[in-house]
Amino acid sequence: MMATSRLFGRCGGSLEAAKAFSASFASSSSSSSSGNGRGLMRVIPVSPQLAKFLGASEASRTDAIKKIWDYIKLHNLQNPANKKEIICDEKLKTIFAGKESVGMLEISKYLSPHFLKSK
Repeated sequence: MMATSRLFGRCGGSLEAAKAFSASFASSSSSSSSGNGRGLMRVIPVSPQLAKFLGASEASRTDAIKKIWDYIKLHNLQNPANKKEIICDEKLKTIFAGKESVGMLEISKYLSPHFLKSK
């Protein structure tokens, strides 16, 4: 116990500063999440194809990507030889422009047209 207090005693001030920053960040982000959200967390209308896949007419980008990844993992749709490649089944083809396979980094590119611009 004495050795750890000696070791961490020097950075006690920076630990307190980090705790204060973390607390202020948590309080500011929790107040914005109670509303409609901002940026990637904002809930916006989606296309009929994506709405059918997600089961909701509105979604945030992060929720949509998370649900798509859950679906991919549940149905083992990653290429075993190349884990960066997703092999599309019929349900994924409806949201990925009919592609047979998509790269892991292409998912957000193919989802972008499904998020409708709000006026």
